[in-house]
Amino acid sequence: MKLKSLGLGLVGTLLLTTGGLALYDHVSVDADPIPTAERQALLALPMQVESFYSPAMAAQRQYGVILPPGYADHPDQHYPVIVLLHGGHDDLRAYADQYGIAEVLQQLYATHRLPPSIVVMPDGNDQRGSSYLWDPQYYNGPHGNLDTMIGSELVEQISNRYRTLPRPQFWAMGGVSSGGWGAVNIGLKHLDNFGLLFSHGGYFTDSSGAANSPESFVKEISPQAVRHLHIYLDAGDNALDADMRASSEAFHQTLKQLGIPSVMHVFPGGHGMSGPDIGWNYFHKHLTDSLSYVGEQFKQAQSR
Repeated sequence: MKLKSLGLGLVGTLLLTTGGLALYDHVSVDADPIPTAERQALLALPMQVESFYSPAMAAQRQYGVILPPGYADHPDQHYPVIVLLHGGHDDLRAYADQYGIAEVLQQLYATHRLPPSIVVMPDGNDQRGSSYLWDPQYYNGPHGNLDTMIGSELVEQISNRYRTLPRPQFWAMGGVSSGGWGAVNIGLKHLDNFGLLFSHGGYFTDSSGAANSPESFVKEISPQAVRHLHIYLDAGDNALDADMRASSEAFHQTLKQLGIPSVMHVFPGGHGMSGPDIGWNYFHKHLTDSLSYVGEQFKQAQSR
């Protein structure tokens, strides 16, 4: 969240930055038990760290990638792609180390709610680096061109390096907190690359102006450009999330008016310090919901 719009000081920043100082307590994902044989096949979903040169950022940039089970054993198979953007004061390791993404993927693959996918987690920090005092600027601005780097260059890098499915219906991008805003802000500007967008506890009016506020500019996108688009939104019900929740609900209503398929959920908890539905635990728990939604859209696209 752009904190100056909230009127919060440093303490508020620590609380509202993605996860704040919350501890990831390995909250179990609500799902059917994984059969023993499939559990063995899913025991290891390691994250690899790769890098590429980004002309847009004039620097080497890193991303984490988790390949689907059996990727090396099926050289003729191509896969959907999911790009995950972190929030403030995090980096490419956040989904593996704090949000428990491997456990979420294991459950979803084993219960067939998500087709095996290539999961990519870029370092989304701009040239200022990571700080509790600001969110990453997920756009082309004074601190770097993250829009171009993620929405175009990263897509080209992943497409060339891995066996991906080419159509935007098989490319999803989402994120948590400011990463949720970033995923929608960038994704809506690269609809030739992304057909599925999702946000956990994000916001859709940015202090940088209308050009990076999806609530404003989504109305200017042609119906033809959004014909395959689907969007998932959620927000927490606690007091710290009031502005994010209001922004998400308003954006959901805008999407409905525009005829863009979307869903919106309000769940217990949200941003904060610690608790079973707070901070990193909130995002860990509800990645199951967003990625199940993504999985359903992937399946429908495969059937067409």
